[in-house]
Amino acid sequence: MLSSGVAARLTDLIAKQIRNRVNLVKGVESDIQNLSGELKRLGNTLDDAERREFKDKSVKDWLRKLEDASYEMDDVLDEWNISIVKLQQKKVGSFIPFPNLVVNNFAIRYDIALKIIEVKKRLDLIFVERDRFDFVASYPIHASREPRLSQTTSLIDLAKVCGRESENENLVDKLMSVGGSRDELDVCVLSIVGPGGIGKTTLAKLAYNDSRVKNCFQLRIWICVSRSFDEVGIANEIIFRVGGSKPNTNQLDMLLRCLKELISGKKFLLVLDDVWIEDNTKWEPLKNSLKQRDGVGSKILVTTRNQCVAVMIGSVKNEIHHLGSLSDDECWLLLSRIAFSGKNEEECKRFHNIGNNIAKKCKGLPLAAKTLGSLLLSKNTLKEWENVMNSKIWELEKVEIDIFSHLLISYNELSPTLKRCFSYCAVFPKDTKIDLESVVTKWMAMGYLESRGGNGGDWKVRGRENFDKLAMLSLFQNFKSCGDKTESFKMHDILHDFALFLRKNGRVGAAGMKKTTCQACNILIVSQVQEYRSLFNYKELPNPHLCDCLARVRLLSLRKCGLRGIPKQIKKLIHLRWLNLGRNNFHDQDVKTVCKLYNLQFLWLDMCQLERFPRKLGIWFT
Repeated sequence: MLSSGVAARLTDLIAKQIRNRVNLVKGVESDIQNLSGELKRLGNTLDDAERREFKDKSVKDWLRKLEDASYEMDDVLDEWNISIVKLQQKKVGSFIPFPNLVVNNFAIRYDIALKIIEVKKRLDLIFVERDRFDFVASYPIHASREPRLSQTTSLIDLAKVCGRESENENLVDKLMSVGGSRDELDVCVLSIVGPGGIGKTTLAKLAYNDSRVKNCFQLRIWICVSRSFDEVGIANEIIFRVGGSKPNTNQLDMLLRCLKELISGKKFLLVLDDVWIEDNTKWEPLKNSLKQRDGVGSKILVTTRNQCVAVMIGSVKNEIHHLGSLSDDECWLLLSRIAFSGKNEEECKRFHNIGNNIAKKCKGLPLAAKTLGSLLLSKNTLKEWENVMNSKIWELEKVEIDIFSHLLISYNELSPTLKRCFSYCAVFPKDTKIDLESVVTKWMAMGYLESRGGNGGDWKVRGRENFDKLAMLSLFQNFKSCGDKTESFKMHDILHDFALFLRKNGRVGAAGMKKTTCQACNILIVSQVQEYRSLFNYKELPNPHLCDCLARVRLLSLRKCGLRGIPKQIKKLIHLRWLNLGRNNFHDQDVKTVCKLYNLQFLWLDMCQLERFPRKLGIWFT
């Protein structure tokens, strides 16, 4: 799933080694350069591959093999980097090139070269296999190639709506209010923002069909925009809806002049449902055509998953409504209306209690309630209902099809880096208050915040920018701030399940981890290391045992686990970037073990009663 990010990172790492002019065994440098070029070409088609993997098992298997080999190469490059550092240290400490130093250096380079050649062979086979899939290279999405989303309409069955009474009243009041814009010629733009499946379109329909709103506006127009913001198509559609005849032209200027003439002097409500575009240059001409001096009180209502869209389209803070979740009771009411359809009163009573518990799995998401209700409609025994209740929601096939495919639309819009940052957050247990500063260090340690060209740059800024983009897309919630700076956040349980689904189904991040037969470690520990290359369940770690199943871990927390010394085996964890040893009791000499971790970037040693640190620790202390 994250192969595009892996390929980009590998390309940067290889380029860095080439710039440093570090010699391997003769001939391997050219292999590395060829691999770098192949990875760049591969990156152009990975977007298409990642979009197809959930529908085509063979594509998923191919991506899995690519990820396995890519992470394997990433680890070999770690070894290469460490050998460079060690060689440089030996050169500094020795004026005479002793024979054993030369021999050892060659042996190390030869061993790494063999590993690179072996992994490259696997990648070469993967590159050849790619050709049979006919992946489309990444270009700006054209309307004709864009995945079609179902068109929404303004029609609504009020009997199937649960909750949202207060939100509807609030929205109707704002729609009927006079003014609201900052310019008498401007038109007030209201926005409903929230993640996919939260009920944005339903709320817009409720307000649109409210009798008070119908009596308030001379014209009401509903347009489903979707991902392709086609200015010409939208203008044509509005002209048609207000009763005009479509001009025989596709010239935007002529269409907008016709539109302006048709709505002149009329108070209108225009609903633009499911807007994605963030390009103001596409929106501005349409908005200018809707401005009118004699149409005071006209409104535009926008639904979107992205707060950036709401701001771009002209909504100010008090005009943006962030739609929240339903209550458990409202979810149950919505679910039961679907699940109990066709069942008699006795059957409804029999399934009531267990159904109530199932409704709690929805965590306030209307789409989840509808999906589980449809799933239960065909279940006629308590055993079948219990199976649904006891299943992890992301393991239910109907949930995958009806909910996660809906969320994948947003996910597929993310850059490879943002995909990695989002799905990594599944490493935290549900309902965890996630510290933003800490998660940014984790993203950096995982290599998600590397700048192009390998220059570290201001990773903290990039980390916060990535967080802001994900938050704007409603993928995070429950923000806690100090002033105007966000300090922590949470993930909605359904979105957490979605992130888990991405990790489990696509084995995101699990690639490159070798199978283990470890009997000493809890299977959950092994699983977390394999899926996230991270281990934070420090209380379950056999102390002070660090076995081979942890060999490729990148982030490790041994915080507050009663250690009286740093385990010597820790120096074998050569891929470690992030290490939390806080709140343990160490001696100053113990910390020298950490100096062997050449890739370490972050180290926590707070409350360890240490008096001084080794000078060799050139890393970020926290």
